[in-house]
Amino acid sequence: MPLSPKVTVYVVSHNYGGYVEKAIESVFDQTFDDWELLLIDDGSTDHTPNVMKCYENHPKVRFFRTEGIGLTAVCNFALNKAKGEYLIRLDGDDFFDVNILLVQANHMEKDSSLALVFPDYYLIDENAKIFAHERRRELYSEDHIMDAPPNGACTMFRTASLKEVGGYREDLGAQDGFDIWMKLKDKYKCANINLPLFFYRRHGKNLTEEPMRIVNARRTLKKEQANKLLNNNQPVLAVIPCRKHFDFVEDVWKQKLDGITLLEKDIYTCLKSDLIEKVVITCDNLEAEELVHSFDNPKVVFHHRDTKSTQRTANLALTLGGIFTKYDPQFKGISIIRYTQTPFISKDTIEEAISSLVISGADSACTIEEVSDTIYMRSAHGLIRVNGESTKMIGKETLFRDTSTCMAVQNSNIKSGSLRGTRMTGFSISAAEGFFINSEFTLETARNISKKPLAL
Repeated sequence: MPLSPKVTVYVVSHNYGGYVEKAIESVFDQTFDDWELLLIDDGSTDHTPNVMKCYENHPKVRFFRTEGIGLTAVCNFALNKAKGEYLIRLDGDDFFDVNILLVQANHMEKDSSLALVFPDYYLIDENAKIFAHERRRELYSEDHIMDAPPNGACTMFRTASLKEVGGYREDLGAQDGFDIWMKLKDKYKCANINLPLFFYRRHGKNLTEEPMRIVNARRTLKKEQANKLLNNNQPVLAVIPCRKHFDFVEDVWKQKLDGITLLEKDIYTCLKSDLIEKVVITCDNLEAEELVHSFDNPKVVFHHRDTKSTQRTANLALTLGGIFTKYDPQFKGISIIRYTQTPFISKDTIEEAISSLVISGADSACTIEEVSDTIYMRSAHGLIRVNGESTKMIGKETLFRDTSTCMAVQNSNIKSGSLRGTRMTGFSISAAEGFFINSEFTLETARNISKKPLAL
């Protein structure tokens, strides 16, 4: 093996002894030969080290054992040990297509400005049966607002670029892909290849499947990035529109949860964020103004709303225009639109909406949920399926719905009479935070839920 191989592959395993041999063999099966392989057992208590040691005498292989230091620390360990010009990680429960190194290395060779390249992939079950094809949108041509970063695994990096940005953050314990994407995307050119070049196993025990740990890491990274840009997006307002009529009960904002009104609950949540300069409550019922005054807080203000503007067909942009004229006369800031009917929204989600809007450069950012059901539309020839075969392809054809819980908007949108603008982005939230009160039944359900600890 040359002293400086073109590609360093590292396979990391923590108790993936049942899968790791398949991962390793998929490296040896490559049609591209100029590679080295680092086998890293991160404190496994199963037979992972026994499997890996079977390969340690191979001239292309180096074997290491770390003491349960975690995925991001292992990534930095591999980065420091790598001799290759390019670096790619393969998790011990996944495996390569035979051409992944050939295709991605050639892509990097053709364009020296590239810092990373990532492919599509197949989703497989515990028994390696393919159940979906994850197809990523094409960078720069299809996806100018890319929220979902490339997978940390099976993305090929230029080793020097990865070192230049300081490698991986280890304090978050998750989101290695998002962390690196945020560091590289604006500094270097990136690329994706619309070919499925690895097999991503979903079995409920994946290294990256700890939902709240991943969500919290994502939020931290977004907020840190947004804080660098927020000076150009001031002021930040939280607007809570309320009304007397047109809901399942009059003055739904007055309904109580945990002994306080839904409106009070929402105000308290908004006040927890140090990003928000003003919390503006707008309503056609002056009783809401009395509640606002009871806060005796200069950050909490009331804006009277005409009853006509509360009708279902009315454009909220008209009300917001009056608010922005008073509190952001230059229309340079951003606003969070909140709804009292979603009482389980957290301060962190509100701040993620702000961060998502700022770092994406979009006109609006909303909370979304993937639509897993089959959706049809009528045509002259009967019903036509809108979303693709979910068992065959996901990603590019995935549909999402607005959960109507939290939306961040550029205040300048209102100048054109639009609330959302033309360039929208979104981020997913938990089922609890997406709970919407729209009936007596859901109101009573919310009261029952609030008596128990929430898994947000």
